[in-house]
Amino acid sequence: MRVFLELSWFFKQEKKAYLSGIFFLLLVAFLQVVPPKIIGRVTDHINEGTLTKGLLVQYVLLLIGIGLLMYGLRYYWRIMIFGSAVKLSKILRDRLYHHFTKMSPSFYQKSRIGDLMAHATNDLQAIQQTAGAGILTLVDSLSTGGFVILMMGFTISWKLTLICLLPMPFMAILTSWFGTMLHRSFHQSQEAFSSLNDKTQESMTGIKVIKTFGQEKEEVEDFRKHSEDVVRKNIVVAKIDSLYDPTISIIVGISFFLSIVFGAKYVLNGELTIGDLISFTTYLGLLVWPMLAFGWLFNIVERGRASYDRVSTLLKERVEMKDADGALDIVPCGDIVYSISEFTYPGETSPVLKGIYFTLKKGETLGIVGKTGAGKTTLLKLFIREFEGYQGSITFGGHALQEYKIERLREAIGYVPQDHFLFSTTVAENIAFTNPESDQKEIEQVAKLAHIHEDILQFTNGYKTIVGERGVSLSGGQKQRISIARALLMNPEVLILDDSLSAVDAKTEEAILSSLKQNREGKTTIITSHRLSAIQHANLILVLEDGKIIERGTHEELMGQNGWYKEMYLRQQLEELVEHGGH
Repeated sequence: MRVFLELSWFFKQEKKAYLSGIFFLLLVAFLQVVPPKIIGRVTDHINEGTLTKGLLVQYVLLLIGIGLLMYGLRYYWRIMIFGSAVKLSKILRDRLYHHFTKMSPSFYQKSRIGDLMAHATNDLQAIQQTAGAGILTLVDSLSTGGFVILMMGFTISWKLTLICLLPMPFMAILTSWFGTMLHRSFHQSQEAFSSLNDKTQESMTGIKVIKTFGQEKEEVEDFRKHSEDVVRKNIVVAKIDSLYDPTISIIVGISFFLSIVFGAKYVLNGELTIGDLISFTTYLGLLVWPMLAFGWLFNIVERGRASYDRVSTLLKERVEMKDADGALDIVPCGDIVYSISEFTYPGETSPVLKGIYFTLKKGETLGIVGKTGAGKTTLLKLFIREFEGYQGSITFGGHALQEYKIERLREAIGYVPQDHFLFSTTVAENIAFTNPESDQKEIEQVAKLAHIHEDILQFTNGYKTIVGERGVSLSGGQKQRISIARALLMNPEVLILDDSLSAVDAKTEEAILSSLKQNREGKTTIITSHRLSAIQHANLILVLEDGKIIERGTHEELMGQNGWYKEMYLRQQLEELVEHGGH
C-alpha cells in the first residue's frame, strides 16, 4: 500500500472530493446490509404466519427507497473519486511534459522517445486507476466487509461468524504473494511496451529510409519480435492476475460450506431461526465482493506502484540548465565574446573545442567554416545554452550567458538548426510558431525574405497546406527556407543559420543572404556552412579544425593567407564553374 502514501500529496490536495466520495461509499456500504436483514424478517414472518399485506408493503417500499438512495449515492461517489483520479493523471501528465521541455539534449540522447511516450500514457493510466478504482476497492472492501461482518456477528451469531472467517487469513497470505509477483511482472511488461512503442515511433519516422533500402521484411520481423515480447510478458501478468479470482472463490466457497454445516446445526439446536440463516448466507454472499475487491486491490496497487516508480524516477532526472538566483530578466543585446579554453561533452574524455577566442560586434556577421566534425555546431550550442561545463566564458552584452534567464536569452536568438523540424500543421502555422499572434501579412513578409513565398503559393492550399509530420511532403530546400522564415518572424537580436542553406541552389542562397543583409541591419548574424559563398560577406570568418581556430579574418584577409580557406574556396569555385559548363 506504499503507493497510497506516495500519492498522499494529491489526496490532501483533493481531500474534499475524496472525503465526500468516501462518505457516500460508507453510506452505500451501510445501506447494503439492510436488505438481507429485511429478507430474513420477512422469511420469519412467513414461517410464523404473521406476515400481513400492510407489513409486506412497508418492507417493499423500504427496499425500493434504499435502492433509489443507493443509486444516487453511487452516482456521486463516482464523480468525486473517479473525477479526482482523472485530475491526478492530468497533473502528472503536465508535470512530465513540463519536465521534458526543460531537459537538455543529453537527456534525449539517452532516453528513447517511445519510452517517454509510454510513461505519459500507459503508466499514467495505471496511476489513475490506483487513485480511482484503487481507493474505491480499498474503502469499499473494508467498509462493506466490515459492516457485513458486524451485522453477521452482532445481529445473528458471533460464533457462526468466527467459524466462517477462519479461511480468510489464507486469502490474505496468498493475495500478498500474488501482489509481489505481479509488481515485478507488470514492471517488465511496461518496459516491453515502452520498447515496442519506441520501435513503432522510430519505424514510422524512418519509413522512407526503410523503403529506400528495401528493409521492409527485416523491419516487420524485428517488430514482430518486439510485439511477441510484449505479449509474452503480458501473459505472465495475466497468469498471475488470473490466480486472484479462483483463490478468493475457493476461500469464499469454504466459508459458505462452513456456514451451511454449522448454521443448520444451530437452527436445529434452536440458536438460530430459518430467517437468521437466510440472512446470514445472504450476508456471506455480500462478502464475496469485498473479498474479490480486496484481491483486485492488490492487482491495481501493484500496477500503480510499478508505474509510479517509473514516472517518479523520470521526474527526478536532474535538470541541467537552470536559471541562476537573481538572473537578469531582460532580453540580451550587444557584443558577443567567446573566451573558451576547453569544452568536453558530458561522458566524453576528449575535448571538442579548444582555444576558442573571438569577439563579434553587435550588428556584424560571423561566418564559421571547417570540415565535418570540426566543432561548428558545438560552438553554437554553447551559445544557446544547450550545453555548459566549459572552461572559460561566453558573454553577451557584457554579461555571461548564465547571468540571464534562459527564457530571455533564447528570446534573443533565432536558431535554424541543421535538422529542420516542421510540425504536422499548415505552412502558415509552422512559420508563425515563434510568434503565434502574427497576422498573414507578417507571415508572408518573412516568407518573401526567405524566398519561399512563391513556392508556397504553388502548394495545393497555399499557406493553409498541411505539410505532414516533420515536413515529409516538402523538399529539403523548402523545409530549410520555411525554418528560416520561422526564425525571422522573431526578429531576433541574433540569427543563427547552422548550415541552413545547404539544400538550396547558389542563386537562391545569394538571394536569401542579400535579403538578410538588407533587412537585418544592426542585428547580429552567425552562419555556419560548408559552401564558402554563404559566408564570404561576413565581417569575421573563423576556420575550425579539430575544435580549434586555425584561421580567422575577412574573406579578403583569408584569401591572402594561402591556407585551408583559400584552397577550399578556389576548389568550390572550380566545381561551380564545371557545373555550369565552364561558363
